[in-house]
Formats: sequence, structure tokens, C-alpha cells
Amino acid sequence: MNASLMKWRFPKNPMLSSEILKKVRKIQFKVNRLLNAPFAGQYASVFKGMGIEFDEVREYVPGDEIRTIDWNVTARAGAPYVKRYVEERELTMMLVVDLSGSQYFGAAGPLKSEIAAEISAVLAFLAINHNDRVGLLLFSDRRELYLPPQKGRRHVLRVIREILNYQPAGRRTDLKGALDFTGRILKHRSIVFLISDFFAPDFEGSLQRIARRHDTIAIRITDPREEELPAVGLVKFLDLESGEELLFDTSYPPGRELLRRQREEYRRSLERLFKANKVDYINISTARPYIDDLQKFFTLRQQRLR
Repeated sequence: MNASLMKWRFPKNPMLSSEILKKVRKIQFKVNRLLNAPFAGQYASVFKGMGIEFDEVREYVPGDEIRTIDWNVTARAGAPYVKRYVEERELTMMLVVDLSGSQYFGAAGPLKSEIAAEISAVLAFLAINHNDRVGLLLFSDRRELYLPPQKGRRHVLRVIREILNYQPAGRRTDLKGALDFTGRILKHRSIVFLISDFFAPDFEGSLQRIARRHDTIAIRITDPREEELPAVGLVKFLDLESGEELLFDTSYPPGRELLRRQREEYRRSLERLFKANKVDYINISTARPYIDDLQKFFTLRQQRLR
């Protein structure tokens, strides 16, 4: 097991307030749990060595594989040329995190935004523990904050500080814009974690484009009360993104059933979308420990790649 994270020390640092420092140490404890056997090495085996980066074109020499011949260059040069590739030993992880109004909901436990922040920080710790680059995009209905991918402890502490402490200016969700921006700034194949509740319109085309070029994992964070309501009579609901209010009679069974069916159909439509675009999907509920879901994802993905 690589236990380098367990040796980290966080001295007094203007980047980290005492409150954030407590959160960082709590997250560090969870990361160390992920790094315990049998999880040790799963991150590396799941992601390391998967990326093959184009390096150059050179003349063919006897022994080169025929399938590496670049036929376009060969036709122009009048002599056979082959493409040379190198294995990407260092990876880039991009965290694309939704900070829209709907993320600040949590009836059954912590807010969805708190879970998103912790998961992002855990993933950042995992990446830096393997000497990978980490970038961050926080978005709502606008690009809130972008930190280009870098390596190093100081950079990761900056990423974690922003994740845990950032106050967004926007309230609505522009997932399409966030995906399009991510696609523009990532020049090489990367690991892209999309962390959101995915209550957003018209992002299917943008998801398809980014999934075609990058290893994309969707982490959807939900709260049980978004899926099914208890019968507690008249309840006034506030839309956290639009500010609109709605009075709803939760004691009316057909109304609750309609809401449940709508949410279920939306969940299934998301699953179909992710599957069609070969996007891995993790569903996280605020009502249960997310570490178990993350560990299950890495284990299943490792088994699938064998």
C-alpha cells in the first residue's frame, strides 16, 4: 500500500483556515481507508496505462507492426511511415463540479453540495497520491472557477480549499457550457469526473463529444426526498435555482406517485444516456456513506478491465 498520504502534515498555512483544515483531515482519513487493501493499487490499475498518446511519425523499419502505418503520410512521402505512440505514465484528472442551487439541498442528511465537495477532495487526494495532475472546474449557470491541471501538494490544497469553501454567484445549471469548456481546455485524453445531480437541460450532445475523447465518469448525487415524498400534508416547496414557490399536497397519493414515476423515468433516461456514450455512472445518495459506492465503482471497473 502506498501510504504517503498518511505521512502528510498540514502546518499553519494561510490557504487553510482551521475549519477547512478539520475537513481536510476528515477527508484524508477517508482517503486512507480507500487506500487500504484490497483497494491498494486499484486506482493505478483502473486508470494507469490506459492512455496511449501519439508521439511522432517516423520511417518504417523492418519489424514494425503493419497496423501502425500512417497511410496518409506514406502516400504523400512515397515511402512507408508509422505512427509512434508512448504510454501516458502521468494522467490528468479533471473535476467538473456543479455548484448550482439544487446542490444546496439535503433533507435526509448532509447537503448534496457537501457530499460533492468531499468526493471531489477524495479524488484529488487519490490523484496526487499517484503523482497525477488535477484540475478543477466549478460551475453553476456560469463558469465559477477554473484551476488548470497541475501536480504538487500545494496545488491540491488549493483545489481542496476552493472545493470546500467556494461561494457561487450563479444559481441555475449550465452543464452544457461546463462540458463544452472542459472539452476545449483538455488537449490530451484525460479522466473527467462530472459531479452533479444532472438536473439540467440540453447537455446530451456536449456529453457525447467529451466522452468520445476522454475517460468520463458521471457521479450523480441525490437526496431521497427528491425521489419520493412522505405524506405530511400541505408543503411549500422552494425551487433553489429559480426561486419559485409551489404549494403541494403531499397527502394526495396520486400526486406523490406521479412525482415518483417522473423521477424514476428521469433516472432511467440518464442511465440510458450514460450507457450509450460509454460513460461510467455512480449514483450517490446523501442517506448512505459515499465511500462504499466509490470503492464498489473502482472494484467493478477493475474487474471489467481484466
